[in-house]
Amino acid sequence: MKDTDLKFKSKRYPILEFDPDRISVTGPEKETLGYSFKVPENCVLCFFNDVLLSLYKKRVTKIIGNLMSSMGPSPIYEAEFNGKKIALFNPGVGAPLAAAFLEEIISLGSRKFIACGGAGVLDEKISAGHLLVPTYAIRDEGTSYHYVPPGREIGANLSAVRTVTQTLTNHNINYLLTKTWTTDAFYRETKEKIRQRLLEGCLTVEMEASALFAVAEFKEVSLAELLYASDDVSGNIWDKRTTKERKITKQDVLYLSIEACSML
Repeated sequence: MKDTDLKFKSKRYPILEFDPDRISVTGPEKETLGYSFKVPENCVLCFFNDVLLSLYKKRVTKIIGNLMSSMGPSPIYEAEFNGKKIALFNPGVGAPLAAAFLEEIISLGSRKFIACGGAGVLDEKISAGHLLVPTYAIRDEGTSYHYVPPGREIGANLSAVRTVTQTLTNHNINYLLTKTWTTDAFYRETKEKIRQRLLEGCLTVEMEASALFAVAEFKEVSLAELLYASDDVSGNIWDKRTTKERKITKQDVLYLSIEACSML
């Protein structure tokens, strides 16, 4: 096959070879994957698995189905907020799995999303437990390049971002709007990269945002994310801050995300 026979132009680096074809041999359709259930239109992606399990044990939520992977079943929960049904699930760790699960949940019927999870901070002045809302994400991961053309950053859905910030304002909760640095390599957050990301306007680092934003744009659904400040990578020594007191808990973050999601 010649290069001229391809829909995309061959590049030196394969990650830059974006193919605009919307049809994939592999697909997330529920019939293909064997799913027989539907999910609510509104959905929260919660990276706090301990909180999801706690709410289920308290019977605040119920399980309506499972997403499947080689790790086994990943429960999809359902809760009700102000008379509206909300789906909740843990999208796993890292961009590839989170993106795949997002595609699958879209195929099952969800269209309006809020994601919530922890993030490292690049500035020590940001206290543990502070809330941040990313408006853009630096694409230092691989998954997003298969959904939208190559670029340095990608934006969140602005309407969904406004819904998140309005929810926080309604509760008199301080927050920061920011860029976030999405990276695949958890243990390669070097001093020089951190310095560069700060210069670009990033205050947080995590592993999924840019991929989630890209999938949402590709699938034409709304998605924003609420980040919970956790560890600090701004100094010479990694500060996990596990003993730091927090005014806002992870459960608070989930409830705020559910409320925002119900208003999308």
